[in-house]
Amino acid sequence: MKPKQPTIKDVAERARCGIATVSRVLNETGSASLDTRERVMAAAAALGFEFSALGRSLQSNRTKTLGCVVPSLANPIFADVVQAAQRVANAKGYQLILACSEYDEDLELKAVRMLLAKQVDGLILTVNNAQASEALSLVSRKNLPAALVYNRPVHDLKSWAVDNGEAARAVAEAFAGHGHRHTGFLALRFHRSDRSRERYDGYVAACLNLGLEPPVLLEIEEQDGQLLDLLGGLLDRNKALTGIFASNDYLALAAIKAARQLGRRIPQDLSIVGFDGISSGQMVDPNLATIVTDPAAMGLGAAGYVLALLENEAVPRPLDAKRAFRFRTGGTLGASSTGKADDREAATSLSSFLQPLRTS
Repeated sequence: MKPKQPTIKDVAERARCGIATVSRVLNETGSASLDTRERVMAAAAALGFEFSALGRSLQSNRTKTLGCVVPSLANPIFADVVQAAQRVANAKGYQLILACSEYDEDLELKAVRMLLAKQVDGLILTVNNAQASEALSLVSRKNLPAALVYNRPVHDLKSWAVDNGEAARAVAEAFAGHGHRHTGFLALRFHRSDRSRERYDGYVAACLNLGLEPPVLLEIEEQDGQLLDLLGGLLDRNKALTGIFASNDYLALAAIKAARQLGRRIPQDLSIVGFDGISSGQMVDPNLATIVTDPAAMGLGAAGYVLALLENEAVPRPLDAKRAFRFRTGGTLGASSTGKADDREAATSLSSFLQPLRTS
């Protein structure tokens, strides 16, 4: 037979006080003498009593939980966002409930519905396509405290993100400064990542302004096992192509591996630039040229904002998206084999992007 669980009445009797007093002590609300508090805590510990989180939430209309939805934990930037958000939540006495959408809009919506059903107090989200997200529309209708990470702000939701157009311009200027004119853009399929679409659009516009050829686009699925064949076909069809901008570092590292299997030297035959600044990019040889972002600062900021709304505290301001990144030079970006780099032009055009990353 299952043993009877101790009740708040049992604690009150053992501590020789009223049920209301036990509730105040265990909820940390209201006043009670030091002696009373010690008796209540000792009685609860002796009986193995744990105050019901559900009961507490019914009394306060709070569950002391935050929901967090990200596309994947395979990409370290989202793992960093989650870890930072959890650290802030824990410090305020909240728990983080995590769900991954796997870059799937249906799973994204199901995740948000699940979190709302669990009555989370607030949400931190990175969605596939913020502008068209049914999940974000639902969050907006519920008027729940929420913040976005890496997405463009929509539905009056605050966002901790990077200006993808400005970051893409930095990459285009880096290629131009190294003499590249014919480049490609490797992306996760745009319907799965609005960040990829924004980076591509910004890159196309920057190439046009710099007098470079329009970039050749190659879209792939997240776990596309055909990258070697697809990249080979792209290079075969575009013999003059000397550089590739990948919409994230994972794709950039995969492209480096595939290019080498195709007999291309990095960067002598093909330069590759990534986006995100994950630590793995520093461990390859040559090290990866990339746009560096600060996912931890974004997770801290977004979680801090939501918690400030819940606790009626002063809310932090989002990062300045135009300054929330920096270009990191690396060995995977070299002079074009078909053109000459203008070092003076490169130094001038990149000067504003090589400053230390700002996160406030």
